[in-house]
Amino acid sequence: MMDKKNNELIKPSSAIPILLYHKIEPPAPTGTPSRSLSVHPKRFESQMRWLKAFGYQGLSICDLMPYLEGKKAGRVFGLTFDDGYRNVLQNAAPILGDLGFTATNYFVSGQIGGCNQWDVPRKIPKLPLMTELEMREWVDNGHEAGAHTISHPVLADLSHEAAQQEITDCKKVIEDAAGAPVKAFCYPHGSHNTNIRTLVENAEYTSATTTKKSHVRTGDERFSLPRITVRRTDPGLKVLFRCLI
Repeated sequence: MMDKKNNELIKPSSAIPILLYHKIEPPAPTGTPSRSLSVHPKRFESQMRWLKAFGYQGLSICDLMPYLEGKKAGRVFGLTFDDGYRNVLQNAAPILGDLGFTATNYFVSGQIGGCNQWDVPRKIPKLPLMTELEMREWVDNGHEAGAHTISHPVLADLSHEAAQQEITDCKKVIEDAAGAPVKAFCYPHGSHNTNIRTLVENAEYTSATTTKKSHVRTGDERFSLPRITVRRTDPGLKVLFRCLI
């Protein structure tokens, strides 16, 4: 924990980081594909507590929007989880609740209560995704449900009609499952282009996140928001420094 004097040396910036996580669980054995995207719960807690110690507030994309639009200022960061893994509810939600942070989880509508089937061709282990009941628990805890398409495809590789269906049809399914409006979208695999962004905007989302590594500047375009991926070996201090840069 840092003392007040050191904490005051860091001033709020117009460059806002949005952190990207996937799974909050003990990592699979060495050699397992995509192992780097599993962050141990204890490491996740350390990362969040370092940020809290320096006066940062973790916010869902919905809660972050006033800062991105320049209507509010403060020491904040966006907190997002892709795919809707059950282990995020089990292992991350209690930590977020203890710290008073909110977060956005992007759900794949065709796999609610299922698993990460899109990873099977790459031999990535299957893990359970949240059920409707668990999605509602996530929202009831003050967090946001976002959309991550129907089947997690590479959107830029699809026809216009297929991409439109993936983007628009998942919205109502997730709203009904979570019992809350869905305004935040996330491009699977980070895949997007001008046409895809237009489809997202026309589907009445208010933001969309990518996998591009950067900070968001106040006033930046809302449908290609960059994020900073947090990986298995990142210590709390490294995540903190990424937020400060």
